Amino acid sequence: MEGCAQEGQVKLLGVDYSPFVVRVRIALSLKGIHYEFIEEDIQNKSELLLQSNPVHKKIPVLIHNGKPVCESMIIVQYIEEAWDNKAPNLMPKDPYDRAIARFWAAFIDDKLLPSTLRTFKGQGEEQQKAVEESVANLLLLEEVLQSTGKAYFGGDEIGLVDIALGGLLVTIQTVEKVTNIVLTDTQKMPLLCAWADKFCKAHKVKEALPDRAKFFELMSARRAKLTSPPAGNLKGGG
Repeated sequence: MEGCAQEGQVKLLGVDYSPFVVRVRIALSLKGIHYEFIEEDIQNKSELLLQSNPVHKKIPVLIHNGKPVCESMIIVQYIEEAWDNKAPNLMPKDPYDRAIARFWAAFIDDKLLPSTLRTFKGQGEEQQKAVEESVANLLLLEEVLQSTGKAYFGGDEIGLVDIALGGLLVTIQTVEKVTNIVLTDTQKMPLLCAWADKFCKAHKVKEALPDRAKFFELMSARRAKLTSPPAGNLKGGG
């Protein structure tokens, strides 16, 4: 999409299936911000990406009027601050509530995401431990959602924590499908499961999510490589 004059020039560097890119696309979609999406080749990174994020050389990168902003949740907060006149408000107005939202967004990245990835990559006892950690992390988020008494972590509207977790939803659900392991149990986490369903069906969120079938194929292929024995073990004895 081309940037509107009043919004300036907005570009997003990324790949469709990245949960971090999905977060940014959700925030842009919710705010109704038009932007140009530039698909990156992670194996052959563009000069624009390397120049825009010289420290980490990673996606996503939001470029607003020629100025790059890096790291998904920093970008989401930038979007809220740069376009604070556009509804909805992605962050609470109260400083304390804003700090709490940032805390749980960080928790998702520091705790839930690593345990989910270990569930995907691991086998045997290592994987089982990762599953237990992931479930424990999700149960904590169930408690947080219960404490709000609302449909979303952000209250009546989608907010920072919803975007932080919501950007990972397709990844978490695909990991469950690929590994045949249940992380989000409807019996143990009824509110979180209901939230996930509502979030994914939200009009402006739905259009920002990656193609589930293609992502499943990609993750299945990765899992097969991770779990296949080394080539040397396939050779017959001499």
